[in-house]
Amino acid sequence: QLQLVESGGGLVQPGGSLRLSCVASGFTLDYYAIGWFRQAPGKGREGVSCISSSGGTTNYADSVNGRFTISRDNAKNTVYLQMNSLKPEDTAVYYCARKRSPWCNSLNSVWGQGTQVTVSS
Repeated sequence: QLQLVESGGGLVQPGGSLRLSCVASGFTLDYYAIGWFRQAPGKGREGVSCISSSGGTTNYADSVNGRFTISRDNAKNTVYLQMNSLKPEDTAVYYCARKRSPWCNSLNSVWGQGTQVTVSS
């Protein structure tokens, strides 16, 4: 069964940090680009970041650029999202998704169940 499992979410104060993990099972990640997305209450899902299969290409939403860093460890079948300088507006459920190709401009094909991130004092 193809599956992605996110972890690492939680409650953090503004200015704090969290590292999210996205672990794949049922397939190896190393062929695929992986994206992180988020959905805040009452809002649509938005793209946060993406990393190509080799890790050589990354991109970020303007709202997180300079604060979040995406990385991957293909040997561990895991993609990470390091989130620093968190703001209340970062509060959302965060999802990872496998792309259909090594490149971030391809469609999403497998989604995780999400992990909640809450930024509040």
